[in-house]
Amino acid sequence: MLRNVSRTFALSIEQLPGVLGEAVAIAYLLFRVADCIEDHPSLTGERKAELLRLWAQVLRGESQLKALTGPLTALDGTDPEVYVAQHAGDVLVQLHKLPEALQGILISHVHKTSMGMARWQEHGPYVQDENEMDDYMHEVAGRVGYLLTDLFSWHSPSIRAQKEKLMPLGREFGLGLQTVNIIRGMRKDYARGWVFVPVAFYRSVGLTRDGLFDPANRDRAMQVIDMLVSKAERHLMNGLKYTSLLPCMQRNIRLFCIWPLLFAVKTLAISRKNHDVLTSEAKISRAQVTKIVFTAKLFFWSNALLTLYYKKLFKPEPV
Repeated sequence: MLRNVSRTFALSIEQLPGVLGEAVAIAYLLFRVADCIEDHPSLTGERKAELLRLWAQVLRGESQLKALTGPLTALDGTDPEVYVAQHAGDVLVQLHKLPEALQGILISHVHKTSMGMARWQEHGPYVQDENEMDDYMHEVAGRVGYLLTDLFSWHSPSIRAQKEKLMPLGREFGLGLQTVNIIRGMRKDYARGWVFVPVAFYRSVGLTRDGLFDPANRDRAMQVIDMLVSKAERHLMNGLKYTSLLPCMQRNIRLFCIWPLLFAVKTLAISRKNHDVLTSEAKISRAQVTKIVFTAKLFFWSNALLTLYYKKLFKPEPV
């Protein structure tokens, strides 16, 4: 399931050690159940909110799983994300094989995220300002930073000693990755009726919600992209700080964090000054992914070299 739904995340997760790797893989799939419900175009906002709250209840043992999976059987199971949701029972079986402390961490954070997603489905597809954008991103990504920090702290006493510093930085890391996701998926989200770009951002350059995607307004729309890129970079700098606090001896955990951080920075570099980001999804190539993975393995132990490579990747791509 993990490899089918995301090869990139599978690459990072599968190299985590032992039970920690199992816990992160299961957590990722539990979140994808919620993502499937949130994103599926055939479900209304009201129905999504209902199913997300039901999923939260299932996690706590307060509702029967079949009450959730039954309505999902009509969806196309060839979609890997839908397949995960339809087979949520298999994921729950693996969840309950974990040590109780880890079960509690996963259930608590996925429950909170699912409830937050439900609240946003009722809120609707408009984000008024940066605070509202951050509120949404906290529910879907900031809480993931909390979860991972809890898991890393369970695994490593040296990380546990840094937990107080890591927690807020982990949230920021999540917000940075989610801001990049919003930039990447702007057009796709718009097509399904959602715009996560704050109204205040595009109104500041004299654009409307629809005008943001009008080819006639590209120069002003790119000013909005610049705002989003700057915001993502501010968050990701805290992700860099987060990663730098992880002990060098924890090679696999550091790489687990380094890879998505650098993928995100490279994606920002592709998005800056690139009008195509308004019409299609900005993606880094497989060759770029391979190069980043290989290079990071050479200097994972050095915060100074990591920072230098981060800055190198953030240089704008030629358009």
